[in-house]
Amino acid sequence: MSPAQALLVALGLSVAGNAALGWAWVGAREKAATSVLQRDDAMAAASACSDATEDLRALADKRAAEAKKAQAAARSVALGHEARAQTILATPAAVPGDACASAQIRVDAWIRGRAQP
Repeated sequence: MSPAQALLVALGLSVAGNAALGWAWVGAREKAATSVLQRDDAMAAASACSDATEDLRALADKRAAEAKKAQAAARSVALGHEARAQTILATPAAVPGDACASAQIRVDAWIRGRAQP
């Protein structure tokens, strides 16, 4: 093989090696760009999830405060009902010895009480 042919073979191998390295570099650059885009998308999704979680926490806190108010109101109504029940139970029979007549009188009084605003 002549020196010119050896030089051409070496030049050909160098060009082929450079082309292979170029293609490898382009592939690595594309992978890196894709990775950066995926990272940015993941960060945006995580940020949106975090914001939504904070919104849900605020809503849960608001609903908890509303529930406490409703529970307090229900407790107040229940205490009133309990007091009325204790009064009814502590009241002696309207007709001693006749449970049915006494019950009828209590029911009539209860119905009259419900009719009032």
